[in-house]
This record gives sequence, C-alpha cells and structure tokens, in this order.
Amino acid sequence: MLTEWKSAGSNPGPRSLFRNPLLYTTTLLVVGALYAGGVLFFRWENNRDADRRAAEEDARQKAANAQRAYDSLGGSQFAILNFYATPSSVHPGQATQLCYGVSNAKEVKLDPPVASVWPSATRCVAASPRKETTYTLTAVDAQGNTKTATLTVQVK
Repeated sequence: MLTEWKSAGSNPGPRSLFRNPLLYTTTLLVVGALYAGGVLFFRWENNRDADRRAAEEDARQKAANAQRAYDSLGGSQFAILNFYATPSSVHPGQATQLCYGVSNAKEVKLDPPVASVWPSATRCVAASPRKETTYTLTAVDAQGNTKTATLTVQVK
C-alpha cells in the first residue's frame, strides 16, 4: 500500500496555471518592467521634443534680435544716424561731448577737428569751444557718396 501511495503522489497530473507562482510572478514583473520602460521612454521623448522646440524658439528669437540690432544701426543704408552735443550750451572753456553715429561709412570727418574720428554706430568726443562754434560731420561711403550734418554749440 505504501508503494501505491508513492507512485500516486509522484505524478500528480497537470497543475493549474494559478497554482504556479513562478509563472504569474514572472508575467507581472515583465508587464511592470514594460510599463515602466514605456513611461520612461515617452517622458524622454517628450523632453527631447520640448528641448528641440525651445532651441528652435531661441534661434528664432536670436535672429529677430539680430535683425532689430542691424536695423537700428542703419541696416544696409548709408546714413548719419545721429549727431548731437551734450550739453549744447557751455561756458567758455567748458567741455561738451560731440556724439555721432554713422552706418556703412568708410570715412568720417569732423570740422573743426577736435579729436580723431572714425566710422562708428555710436561715439562721442570731447570739445571745449571758446566761442559759439558750428561743427560739421561728414561721412563718406565706399562709393564716394557723402552725407553731412551740422550742429552748433553755444558758448555763454
């Protein structure tokens, strides 16, 4: 009888899937790993897209800023952007700043000369007139075209 019991117990027959913990535990771990991997992948992909969009927007913004700066400095036109004195009225021997800005000029002259001048979008030179003086700024472009501007500094 003991022999029958051992032989009957050694081959219990097919087991149910729910009675095999290794099978459903492994399945749950694989499904969980796939879910976590999918979440990480989609977050990485979304972050990559957001970084790409931010880089494109930054490039557009830089291009717009560069165009505004180019335009504010005269763009491709040959011009005297500004020519002014600050202060415009001084006492004899007192200093004033003669400020100018030119675009696309090859050469700049100031008459009467008070300091070295050269093409610049913004530059100031000091002047100390003893009497009322009219200054003339002349800009010359690469083709030889000229533009002039004048200002008067009053001396009281």
